[in-house]
Amino acid sequence: MSAETRTPATGTSPTAETATPSTVTGEPGTVTEAGAVPSRSAGAASTPTTSSPGGSRDSRRRRVVPAAVRRATGPALPVLGALGVAVGLWYAMTYLVLPEGRRFLLPPPHQVLTESVLDWSKLEPMLVALALTAQVALTGLVIAVVLGISQAILMSQARWLERSLYPYAVILQTIPILALVPLIGLWFGFGFTSRVIVCVIIALFPMISNTLFGIQSAEPAAHDLFTLNKATRAQRLWKLQMPAAVPSIFAGLKISAGLAVIGAIVGDMFFRQGAPGIGSLLDVYRARVESENLLTAIGLASLFGVLVFAFFTAVDKAVLSRWYGKR
Repeated sequence: MSAETRTPATGTSPTAETATPSTVTGEPGTVTEAGAVPSRSAGAASTPTTSSPGGSRDSRRRRVVPAAVRRATGPALPVLGALGVAVGLWYAMTYLVLPEGRRFLLPPPHQVLTESVLDWSKLEPMLVALALTAQVALTGLVIAVVLGISQAILMSQARWLERSLYPYAVILQTIPILALVPLIGLWFGFGFTSRVIVCVIIALFPMISNTLFGIQSAEPAAHDLFTLNKATRAQRLWKLQMPAAVPSIFAGLKISAGLAVIGAIVGDMFFRQGAPGIGSLLDVYRARVESENLLTAIGLASLFGVLVFAFFTAVDKAVLSRWYGKR
């Protein structure tokens, strides 16, 4: 008689899987049945807060716009702050320091603005005179740059040339220009030519010294490489020394640009033949005690000097960023 396979009394099929028991505690992540995760209780349930795409864009825009505004206005804020302080001190000097009877020596800013800057009949002669001064300054600067670079190149080619010429450049720089003005007037007259010569004398030395320093600053290893390749003197100068001198040349150019403006104004004051420059008007306004016009003319001359310096600074950055990478 064959043995029969009986089912256990519990009624459980022999092939049924036995579930793993677990305790239901209501805690998040507690397994209740066969790997199932129960939901949170009603009291502990919380729905995660998600911001809408529009809200995130708005908040991002609010973060980006102030940053862009700060980047645009950041460099100007110190300048505007200093200007505000200067205007405040100006008002304080006029109304608090000077007695009422002597306030004509330093009129307040609003009076200068209304009676001189905004009066075209007074501003027009100043602009015409400033144009002549600018012509003198730029002509003298070009001549000083050409002469200065040429003399520096010449002195760099032989030590005896540097020892012979450099002391005279130093002497020309140290002699007060006012001591040379009468001699320049006697030799070259009292017109445009003499004004240009004054500009050249004042602006020449920075170009000589900075260019010579730049030429002599080339790396010794680079000189050795040119020597190994049997480079000529001209090849060494134009392919090694002059490129190495470019930053120094621009540094001297920015200094000479400001000095050329000063030289043009000084020449206007002492050489009166021909059309008057801004320096001549400064002397006239001083003699007549026209303080409003005097301050306006000083402001225009200063603004011209700042513009010349800013122009050569921009050219300097453009050239050096192209040759040497970003500064």
